[in-house]
Amino acid sequence: MQLAAPKGTIPHRAIGWVWVVLMLVVSLASFFIHTIRLWGPWSPIHLLSIFVLIMLPLGVWYARRHRIAGHRQTMTLMLVGALVIAGAFTFLPGRIMHQVAFGH
Repeated sequence: MQLAAPKGTIPHRAIGWVWVVLMLVVSLASFFIHTIRLWGPWSPIHLLSIFVLIMLPLGVWYARRHRIAGHRQTMTLMLVGALVIAGAFTFLPGRIMHQVAFGH
């Protein structure tokens, strides 16, 4: 809905703020998950969390400055990085979603 709806409208901004807050909460919460420990208590998913924590304020800053191309690119990168790539990590063998999807 957010990608297809007209940009700059009140619904776009409201849904955008909800998405920003949720992304912030999820990325901060991920620092308390230590199931995969590659570097001490950290894993590659934590790199994505750091990426989100850097890109969220940048994306908001672009929007507030009416730098639409930068805002679009930043939010698209976060969508792909935080949802698609992080989502793919959940399907690794030994993870709960791998068991749900593949029954092993």
